[in-house]
Amino acid sequence: MHNLITTRWRAAAAVALAGALALLAGCGGSSSSAPSTPATGATAGLTVPTANLPVLQKIGKGEGQLNLIAWAGYLQPEWVKPFEQQTGCMIHGTYPNTSDEFVTLMKNGGGGQWDMASSSGDADLRIIYAGDAHPVNINLIPSWNQFFPAFKSPPFNTVNGVHYGVSLQWGPNVLMYSKKAFPTPPTSWSVVYSKQNQGHISIYNGPIYIADAALYLKYHDPSLGITDPYELTQPQFQAAVNLLKGQHPLVKQYWSSASAQISAYANGDVTVGTSWPYQVSTLTAQHFPIGAVIPKEGATGWADTWMLAAKAPHPNCAYMWMRYISTPKVQAEQAVSYGETPDNMLACGYMNQIAKGSCAQYHANAPSAYFKTIALWKTPVATCDNGKPDCVPYVDWVAAWNTQIL
Repeated sequence: MHNLITTRWRAAAAVALAGALALLAGCGGSSSSAPSTPATGATAGLTVPTANLPVLQKIGKGEGQLNLIAWAGYLQPEWVKPFEQQTGCMIHGTYPNTSDEFVTLMKNGGGGQWDMASSSGDADLRIIYAGDAHPVNINLIPSWNQFFPAFKSPPFNTVNGVHYGVSLQWGPNVLMYSKKAFPTPPTSWSVVYSKQNQGHISIYNGPIYIADAALYLKYHDPSLGITDPYELTQPQFQAAVNLLKGQHPLVKQYWSSASAQISAYANGDVTVGTSWPYQVSTLTAQHFPIGAVIPKEGATGWADTWMLAAKAPHPNCAYMWMRYISTPKVQAEQAVSYGETPDNMLACGYMNQIAKGSCAQYHANAPSAYFKTIALWKTPVATCDNGKPDCVPYVDWVAAWNTQIL
């Protein structure tokens, strides 16, 4: 069940996404908001093809199987095995490396093969507006009432009051460093642009990483006027691309597979770079001297949703999974295992039972202040949130990543 797919991000996948991207190329996107201020996910001029599909009114007998598209680390035995034992729904998972791959796997409503995807905010609306997600009856998920307000009906998975999944967890793309190479923790992302670290830098391999460069420039070059790293005018976008072009000769590894980055650090091939808490937790468990920080510039990050596929073949098991994964104990298990912040407000106490101090460590007791330091992934679109058609759409991010940066 846990065979990790390690195929790298490919330009061919970007071509396959052209139809879904075209839907959003000229329309406004959704903004990340503080946890107390949810917003609408509606996009002017677009309708959701599946919005009027009937939702399940009662969870019936499980179909015995559940096929999930998940980030690596999201289907750990600690919480998967009890679910299988309780429900009889045996989980089969596949593990994409990028949000673009999630979108591809969810095409045609999951193709009648996949039931759900733990997609991030830069993929959710593409999936929804392509007609590949099914509306969800949130009343069948009791623990949803225990969520922080911003994650009950967030703009990345709820459109015009219709839910297309249930929120899961959120967290940062951290600066991970080897304590052997950095006895003193770095305080700035400047280390990944420094010639001093040439040949030892590990960078996420995906067009959305352009936002990390934009976030860095927002702090270090205010004259550019960057306010949102996902809403970039052409001059702002080109400045971020140029920064990454200059970084390219310094990079040892562009990673798409979490396991590939873990091996590179463990072998000493790389010592510093952008990463996910999953890699930090795995290397820590292997007793490797690893550290991670959110630098002074802040960080990009994700808010994930278990999205229901439009053609899910096992809907009862899918609802059982949404109901189960939303409970505070299971949310706590995943939060501590992966190193992220749960959406369920009651998870904090369970987290401390699992690992003393973990609630505060992952900010589950004070999410608002922490949330403000994270620029959550969203799909870049041509129309900025101010209504002006001045922003560079994601199709151009893909082209720049493949032709100018790599």
